[in-house]
Amino acid sequence: MWATIERKVSENLRFFSAADMEGRGVKLEPGALHHVAQEAWADIRSGRAYGLKSVLMPKESELWARSELLQYQKEFVGERLGWKLSALSSVGPDYAAVKIVGANALNRHLGRPRSMSTILLFDKVTLSPICLMDGTQISAARTATYATTMVERFLSQRDCLSVFVFGAGPIAERVVLGLGIFRPGTFSRVFIRSRSAESARRLVAMLADRVAFPLIAVEDNDNLRTCHLVVTASNARKPVFEDSQANPYGITLHLGGDETPSLYIQRVLKTGRLICDDVGMVSRRNSQSLALYFANGLATLETLGPLLGVTNFADLDDAIQKRPDEPLHITCVGLPMLDLYVAKYVYETFLKTDPENAGASV
Repeated sequence: MWATIERKVSENLRFFSAADMEGRGVKLEPGALHHVAQEAWADIRSGRAYGLKSVLMPKESELWARSELLQYQKEFVGERLGWKLSALSSVGPDYAAVKIVGANALNRHLGRPRSMSTILLFDKVTLSPICLMDGTQISAARTATYATTMVERFLSQRDCLSVFVFGAGPIAERVVLGLGIFRPGTFSRVFIRSRSAESARRLVAMLADRVAFPLIAVEDNDNLRTCHLVVTASNARKPVFEDSQANPYGITLHLGGDETPSLYIQRVLKTGRLICDDVGMVSRRNSQSLALYFANGLATLETLGPLLGVTNFADLDDAIQKRPDEPLHITCVGLPMLDLYVAKYVYETFLKTDPENAGASV
């Protein structure tokens, strides 16, 4: 029986490029991916889906030792290179997956995306490969589901919400589009600030006709204090706002690196709630503000954080809601299981649109 299964899996192995997906009408629609993320989180909570993440970061000095690249060094004074090779492995009820991510902010000077991903999807039982797919767009789309998930979890009963997004890259784009799945009137305005004012204006122009709420490109943090939700999706080398600038009772969704200040984290520890998609993964990655805050105190987030109330999102009791007088800070490292479930969605949707698999069950 196993030989038959393995032969069938091997025969069906194929590569899905971004063009293949688009050509088959496999769209990464925010509403559909929000439901995919809901399924993933339900299985994470039940223990049916789990995974791990490893990150290898080459030494930045090795890059600037190359004479042909030295001319670009001055461009990264205030920006992280984010030069890393990541491997994300996960298993769910029916499939397993490994995502490989290569990233370097230098890529934009070389005509390539900052981050490029490849996902290999496996049969759960045999762990034989089923398909290889371009995961670059999938990665950005899955990261944006954090925004829709947290809005639904903590802000779904609110109206006329203001949002501030740091960043104007693919993740910021997907985040803004994701906010569009909520009922009209949920959001009154969304501010976008990027390291480059031009890129913020460009993103606003690109998305203005695709969402029902006003998009406003800004060059400072003057409007930050009025915002109920702040999303950090930049590639900044240091915090992008001061604690005094933030809404004292707002929600910050941290999707980048060292973007939130220590004083802000201290305040949330005392007066609010700190949440991670996975405390252990955030701690071991040790490149985001929350993990660095604990590491600078000669401890680790993984060992000390839970004692101070830092919680895994999957462990949060459904009855717990955000109080009006408390801030929330949510740090997301990017769970491999979310990649798996989006890859599963892409694969099964692709099969349904493939004439060679017409009538096949998935």
